[in-house]
Amino acid sequence: MDVPKLLEAASLLVPEEIATENDITVNDVWEYLTHDEWEVALDLLEELADVQPLPLSFWETLATAAEHMRLEASAAWCHWRCYETRNGIIRADLTLRPAADARRQTPIAGPGVLRPMWNIGNRTPTGEPALNIARLWVERTPFLEPGGRASVRLAPLDPSQWRHLQPGQAISMHEDRSLAGTAVVLELQRSVIAPTA
Repeated sequence: MDVPKLLEAASLLVPEEIATENDITVNDVWEYLTHDEWEVALDLLEELADVQPLPLSFWETLATAAEHMRLEASAAWCHWRCYETRNGIIRADLTLRPAADARRQTPIAGPGVLRPMWNIGNRTPTGEPALNIARLWVERTPFLEPGGRASVRLAPLDPSQWRHLQPGQAISMHEDRSLAGTAVVLELQRSVIAPTA
């Protein structure tokens, strides 16, 4: 399927009545599609999906369109949103330890590359803290410097281990046994897809 058809298919999944804070609607997407402004149409579709959750097929279609356009960052974001649609959203406010106090001396890449461990309150059978792995997406910035602070999204390796989290709960990030950063859970949204047996 070609890019315009993929973007058209995705736009058909967006309810006509939703609009962004800037009053962008799916009609604006159609306007850009008629002028072959595919990248703008893709960006607007991503924005519209922040207004109201959209189905998995929406994100899968956008990811395929972004891949065909060779827009790696957009494709990565759409795949991330596919994961969140299946497994739920976890957002947190993360503060990394300063370079002088931590092992990490380099910035963290923003787009879901790092897979650190997290102390989220789980315990091993012997009572020791159990660390759980989750990929990390830093919002609105390409990287996070040591000592920096940013809103992040987490994609757990095993989402069932994270179901007890609550907004306001403190969790800690580890790249080894030492503390790399601390975070406060900002938002939790359960999956919009029913789990399969």
